[in-house]
Amino acid sequence: MCLATHFAAIVVITKHGISYCIPTGYMEAPLSYSTIEDLQLLSWDNAPKYCVQLSFPGGTVLLQAANSYLRDQWFHSIQWKKKIYKYRKVLNNPSRWDVVLKEIRALVDMALTSPLQDESIHQAPLHIISTLLAENTNLSAQDHENIIVAIAPLLENNHPPPDLCEFFCKHCRERPRSMVVIEVFTPVVQRILKHNMDFGKCPRLRLFTQEYILALNELNAGMEVVKKFIHSMHGPTGQCPHPRVLPNLVAVCLAAIYSCYEEFINSRDNSPSLKEIRNGCQQQSERKPPMPLRLLRPEPPTPPPTTTLEILVELERNNNTTNTLRKAPAEGVSEPNLIDCLLVSPALNALSIQLPAHADRVLGCFALILKMLSDYDDWRPALASLLQPIPFPKEELKYVIQRFAEDPRQEVHSCLLSVRSGKDGWFQLYSPGGVACDDDGELFASMVHILMGSCYKTKKFLLSLAENKLGPCMLLALRGNQTMVEILCLMLEYNIIENKDTQLQIISTLESTQVGLRMYEQLCDRQRELKELQRKGGPTRLTLPSKSTDADLARLLSSGSFGNLENLSLAFTNVTSACAEQLIKLPSLKQLNLWSTQFGDAGLRLLSEHLACLQVLNLCETPVTDAGLLSLSSMKSLCSLNMNSTKLTADTYEDLKAKLPNLKEVDVRYTEAW
Repeated sequence: MCLATHFAAIVVITKHGISYCIPTGYMEAPLSYSTIEDLQLLSWDNAPKYCVQLSFPGGTVLLQAANSYLRDQWFHSIQWKKKIYKYRKVLNNPSRWDVVLKEIRALVDMALTSPLQDESIHQAPLHIISTLLAENTNLSAQDHENIIVAIAPLLENNHPPPDLCEFFCKHCRERPRSMVVIEVFTPVVQRILKHNMDFGKCPRLRLFTQEYILALNELNAGMEVVKKFIHSMHGPTGQCPHPRVLPNLVAVCLAAIYSCYEEFINSRDNSPSLKEIRNGCQQQSERKPPMPLRLLRPEPPTPPPTTTLEILVELERNNNTTNTLRKAPAEGVSEPNLIDCLLVSPALNALSIQLPAHADRVLGCFALILKMLSDYDDWRPALASLLQPIPFPKEELKYVIQRFAEDPRQEVHSCLLSVRSGKDGWFQLYSPGGVACDDDGELFASMVHILMGSCYKTKKFLLSLAENKLGPCMLLALRGNQTMVEILCLMLEYNIIENKDTQLQIISTLESTQVGLRMYEQLCDRQRELKELQRKGGPTRLTLPSKSTDADLARLLSSGSFGNLENLSLAFTNVTSACAEQLIKLPSLKQLNLWSTQFGDAGLRLLSEHLACLQVLNLCETPVTDAGLLSLSSMKSLCSLNMNSTKLTADTYEDLKAKLPNLKEVDVRYTEAW
């Protein structure tokens, strides 16, 4: 008997099959997709509206929907599920690979032509093929290529599942020169780099990307092909349109570099490495006795071989007496880190461990990619922030750090400093005596030079140098480095050094070279002029004519004594932040009017450190921003502050109000905080 003549059914589709109901109750058991023999839409005259007819052994079922759109969704969903079941059954028991390949192509065509819009429509075929490949590992290279070419259309808009990534990795390793790598894998990897959000959730996508890049490096052109690929990811314009590309590339490079040293790092706690886990070595009994790494103090460097990279370590059994460490870790725990392992120089009479040739090639390839990334101006700020002290060989690393030190943008070269106290940054690592310094401090001096321009000779930076790097600064000044000579002169000029013996040592250092002697004599002249300038006397109020410049202000202040000057108006002049060098010499200054000048953030930072007694400050219509205005929080004497028509934001305004207790008059009209 035909069930369709007696009732209409409403369907609920689940992954286990089709369960359906009639108006008076539910069926006792679901229908399996495998039992469906035929599926069609009702189209004859007087047929029930919006129905799908299912035929199965023993009867027929009508599924009635509320509208034609829902009916079509049911029809295509059940049809797709029925075909997926068939392909899974066929491909689970392959007999002839020519037939299997034909079925794979049909499966791909079915997924591509389906009108359904759902991620699983393309992912399900990929998982079926992934399972097929995982269970059949003895395929020929030609079978590999045929399968990859067949599923390529599905990969245009979908990430490959984990097992399929393993299959792709194997192909990249075994046949790196195959045209499949260029023609099929390139768009897949490009999509991964443009759209992946978290390699931590998809580590095999990262591994596949690494293997693809290494396969490109195996081609005849080698790194030139890799360079073209990196350029294609950036794009032809000056700004990369894909924000995820750079973080993903950096993650891929650092993970590859780390893997080169993974066995050495894991040996300290006897835990299995990723490579051992892949090879099935997970039991404690299968591993060697623990041999913790102990780092030695680096001696004068010896030239390493050009074809190998070395790590200075001492392998030490638990019962041996520990040697003096290069640097004592916190809380007395002797634990080497990656920076120590990768940046120390080879020392005499110590056992050096050489990386295998393959690891050496991997290391060189991905280190060169980081160098390529640093050559793109728009990527350099983000790259600088991503590369906190990251361990990789100093030869390749140095070029990247030099690019950071040469970049005039503060967001780039400020990343050379440590991110927090107690953690060394590139600035510390490349200072004379640092673990990465191999050039007598030339890179360190260039870092100081660019940072001085960024910090605008702030006391904070000078205090940090005096506290932590005074020795290296004096050493380089003794060798005639002009930047370091300038640093020492500024320390004396701003009274950074309080100890008299240290001051005398700095003076002796300056007098030992011609450039130092000349700059010290200039300092002495400025000090004499400063004493004359600050000598009591002169006007208490001063207003410069409109259109006056920085040079005019400097010429005026050098003409007499201004020790009594309390009120200075530079309104509607052409002065800039450079005049701050003159303003900080006025010890009695309490009111400063900079209305409609070009005085900016750099000048504000300098004023905030030297004019602590300033009470009234007018910054109306100046180009100052939050970066400079935030520095005013240290000027506790301020009671009147005009920030009208500046780039002040509401958050900065609230911060200033909280940190300036004496502030009574504030003008924030025509700002975001208004």
